[in-house]
Amino acid sequence: MIRRVAKDFKRNKWLYVLAIPIVAYYVLFQYLPMFGAVIAFKDYSPIQGIWGSEWVGLEHFRSFIDSHYFWRLFRNTVLLSLYSLVFDFTAPIVLALLIHEVRSRYVKSFVQTVSFMPYFISLIVVCGLVKDLTQSGGIANLAFTFLTGGDGHDLLQQPGLFRGIYVMSEIWQRVGWESIIYAAALSTIPQAQYEAARIDGASRLRQIRSITLPGLLPTITIMFILRIGHLMDVGYEKILLLYNPVIYESADVISTFVYRKGLLDNDWSFSSAIGLFNSAINLLMLVIANALTRKTNQNSLW
Repeated sequence: MIRRVAKDFKRNKWLYVLAIPIVAYYVLFQYLPMFGAVIAFKDYSPIQGIWGSEWVGLEHFRSFIDSHYFWRLFRNTVLLSLYSLVFDFTAPIVLALLIHEVRSRYVKSFVQTVSFMPYFISLIVVCGLVKDLTQSGGIANLAFTFLTGGDGHDLLQQPGLFRGIYVMSEIWQRVGWESIIYAAALSTIPQAQYEAARIDGASRLRQIRSITLPGLLPTITIMFILRIGHLMDVGYEKILLLYNPVIYESADVISTFVYRKGLLDNDWSFSSAIGLFNSAINLLMLVIANALTRKTNQNSLW
């Protein structure tokens, strides 16, 4: 075994050298910080340090679950995640299918370029655009007022509209970029299958249902499992930049609450417990999603 490893290292030594920065990144910023999660079970004090702080067990977890804001945070996180899963996850698939059906190479290139350009815009700029468009007098506000007969007030000051605004901004920013993954998967489907289907008289819709979607299913499955693994994370950076106390009722999620308790209120142990609780749910959902997809279509991460 040792001889085989040494031989492989000698043969691919430069590949191992190239891998050093990646391995170092994950060790330093992903694995070593896991030891700090122990403060979720302690009454952490910077003076006493992690190991010197008093051990309190599951007290912080119980305090969070018994608090009056637990169900609000949990509901908002789940609803926003489900909305993103239904619309934000499916939009790139639909766009990739539509682009795949276009025959003009120039039209394909134009649509792909225009659709994935927003991905490279800074999140700060995107949130600034959203605020400008939805404020009183903004284009989106005027259109919404015209269609619904609203009062013209700032849309981001209305709790019932936040989730829709968030999801639409996510689709606009990410749909083109994420569609590239599905477009690459579609390019691997043999054209001979489409030619045979056309000879047999299959319509375009029938070809999509019988050839395109089955060929795309493994990629969809893997992307779905990965998305489920981050179901409870949502995009808290964008929420922090868009929300305000007026719309906490529908916009405040677990990750933004962790930010406020940990960095603003300096309640490190309590915020760590909440973050660990959130991560445990993500892990559980990931395992369940992987098991279900492996059982239903034989595709899974492991």
